[in-house]
Amino acid sequence: MEFFNGMEPLLKTFWFIAIPATLIFLVQTVLTFVGADATDGLEADFDSNLSGAEAPFQLFSLRNMVNLLLGLGWTGIAFYSSINSKGLLIGLSVLVGVLFVVVFFLLIRQLQKLGEDNTFNIQKTLQQTGTVYLTIPEQKSGFGKVQVSVHGAVHEINAITEKEKLPSGSMVRIVKIESNNLVLVEKL
Repeated sequence: MEFFNGMEPLLKTFWFIAIPATLIFLVQTVLTFVGADATDGLEADFDSNLSGAEAPFQLFSLRNMVNLLLGLGWTGIAFYSSINSKGLLIGLSVLVGVLFVVVFFLLIRQLQKLGEDNTFNIQKTLQQTGTVYLTIPEQKSGFGKVQVSVHGAVHEINAITEKEKLPSGSMVRIVKIESNNLVLVEKL
């Protein structure tokens, strides 16, 4: 603690901001690379339906506070002897802290663009070709099954036809979505 004794109060404040923020940042970084399941922010004490919102970034979170304080503290320490105006130094430090949060936000946004949504949507099978897996009876008198590839994954879907019976192995095109797991097909 002798290191802090001879310092001016503003420089001491910058150090007291930078050191804990750096330690928390290092812990968050290690936990991120280890794969610890940590959330960005605290748990909310209310129920709401946010399924329609795409909110990858919470403005008021522990991670953003650490980023802000990290930029603020280390900028204040780095420029303390260079900038004589304390108001300008504090303003620059806050600006760099906000810049850290903005850069983090942009980085997270770019990383999320790398994510791929591979959830199956039956609408994506429309006009796709497939193979009859289980024989499909004629004139909608019953249903069989077709296999169709969507985004590289093969899906088995119940199918009907309006025309002749379609034996296993026939090539078909999906022409209409009848329900959640039923399609209308025609022979190719």
